[in-house]
Amino acid sequence: MPFQIVNSIISWFLKKRKHQMELFLKYPIDVQQELLFKLLNKAKYTEIGKRFKFSNLATYQDFNRNVPIKQYESIEHLIERTRKGEQNVFWPTPIKWFAKSSGTTNSKSKYIPVSDEALENCHFKAGKDMLCLYFNNNDAAQLFTGKGLRLGGSSAVYEDNNSYFGDLSAIIIENMPFWADFSSAPKQETALMGEWESKMKAIIDETIEEDITSLVGVPSWMLVLLNKVLEKTGKSNIIEVWPNLEVYFHGGVNFNPYREQFKKLIPKKDFKYYETYNASEGFFAIQDQNNSFDLLLMLDYGIFYEFIPMEHFNGENSEAIPLSQVELDKNYALVITTNGGLWRYLIGDTVKFTSLNPFRIRITGRTKHFINVFGEELIIENAEEALKQACLKTNAEISEYTVAPIFMNGDNSGGHEWVIEFKNHPKNINYFTELLDNSLKAINSDYEAKRYNNMALKLPKINVVREGLFYDWLKQQGKLGGQHKIPRLSNSRKHLEEILELEVSC
Repeated sequence: MPFQIVNSIISWFLKKRKHQMELFLKYPIDVQQELLFKLLNKAKYTEIGKRFKFSNLATYQDFNRNVPIKQYESIEHLIERTRKGEQNVFWPTPIKWFAKSSGTTNSKSKYIPVSDEALENCHFKAGKDMLCLYFNNNDAAQLFTGKGLRLGGSSAVYEDNNSYFGDLSAIIIENMPFWADFSSAPKQETALMGEWESKMKAIIDETIEEDITSLVGVPSWMLVLLNKVLEKTGKSNIIEVWPNLEVYFHGGVNFNPYREQFKKLIPKKDFKYYETYNASEGFFAIQDQNNSFDLLLMLDYGIFYEFIPMEHFNGENSEAIPLSQVELDKNYALVITTNGGLWRYLIGDTVKFTSLNPFRIRITGRTKHFINVFGEELIIENAEEALKQACLKTNAEISEYTVAPIFMNGDNSGGHEWVIEFKNHPKNINYFTELLDNSLKAINSDYEAKRYNNMALKLPKINVVREGLFYDWLKQQGKLGGQHKIPRLSNSRKHLEEILELEVSC
């Protein structure tokens, strides 16, 4: 009973935030416009502010004309100066935290500045909003009668110049108020362990006897953890271990390839899945409805949004548009200006709008993670939808996959080569390949045109590999952990060939 009272009190406080959200829901463009000029005013005396004359920018058009779009490589030297202790470069308040992000295809680490404002008014605020939306949609929610299992990164590393770097999740855990630890499992010391396989074992040992009511983490790594929980306990599903489990808050990768596996592990009819869209650079969107695939764009987190239509995408030389000019169902590259000192930063993600009132989005892929060797413009959203359809028709389940081009050789057509790790194999891989190919044709007209009479693209080639191969490849690369993801689509064959080489060597 005391836990139910605590749950009622906390949920009441969380639900109140919904009234504050109504301002940006009702006046989204005004809220974004006001936010932009607050950011410019705040940073006008920084080095960047002086260089681009923030004080003289009176309209969005001024901002658009005078402040250039930048990718990480173009601002890395500024970030390195701040990491070495220099301040007031791109943000006026001291920055000592840097979220280390390795991305998926670039082995070189990125260090994203995280200001106190970004921690408090973006990441922590988003965490509360995620719970607010969940409680508002589910009156019977009992999250705080038990604990939330968090699967985060390793502890941040201290550097001599009074700065720290590490996974964003580790930075958030280290800066959380002490009372937040009471409603979370495992304890902070375990959550921040560095060696991933030891950490998994420690998390399981700490949590199997707890009353876990929610899960938070990246789907691929959460699946690994949950399967290990079943191995340890001998139970047939997760509800037998944690009967009061009611929701999984997930993000980081597309959930579609993992959905059926989670349903088998958590066979509870009223179990909820809530998606979030967050990154080292900021927290952008939250699922605001039960059983939805759309994410509400959060407009009051200290982030000003711009969008580049992908048909006109040209990296830093692209022309961006504000929120007021976006259209439904068009693919856009996301550009952000933040309270962490990122100015017109090209984050590398692509989104499309499914609603303009309110502004809801779906993540469609990455600006660098697509295949367009033959003009087919295949994006991650196409690949995952086609896989979903092929799996439904063959009762197959996929754990992981990656795709790369087969380059033309003389008179031979090119193609796409897939490496797929199945959880449940299709009975006939040739039939699966045909279904996949036909689905891609139906989804992507450019792909269909290049497949005509095998002129540019021949039938896809699928390599079925052993279970656990992708995990072993990540381990070989030193990339075990929640921040690391499998590269899905690439114009290069590098990763695909590394994975196939590992398969042969084993």
